[in-house]
Amino acid sequence: MIIKTLNKDWVKLSNLAWKVRENAFIYGKTKVGAAVLTKRKKYYAGCNIEHKYRSHDIHAEVNAISTMVSKGDKEIDKILIVAERDFFTPCGSCMDWIMQFSSDKTIVGFQNAKKGGIVVFGIHDLMPFYPK
Repeated sequence: MIIKTLNKDWVKLSNLAWKVRENAFIYGKTKVGAAVLTKRKKYYAGCNIEHKYRSHDIHAEVNAISTMVSKGDKEIDKILIVAERDFFTPCGSCMDWIMQFSSDKTIVGFQNAKKGGIVVFGIHDLMPFYPK
């Protein structure tokens, strides 16, 4: 589903993710930003940080989640990933992190342009056979 009219939570997630995306440290082509809204209504953000040898890259989703955990939050309500790509979803490793800190109601969104629509998925849409 694509959300074109954004509520205040998605607007704030979008603003945070696009802002932090500017801090991405990359060797490749794609800057990525991510923002998390927790069940306690707190927001956290992170960008991708690529390693010189690419063996220790930190994905934006993991950066945002680790910031969330370091601040004492443990449950994701929504996560938004932003990148200037036609279509983008979290990789399997990032989905593992998202699943670890999610409920069955967690929503994952993707936005490919500032102020653009957001494509949203339930976590089980992206990982339908993930073990419980």
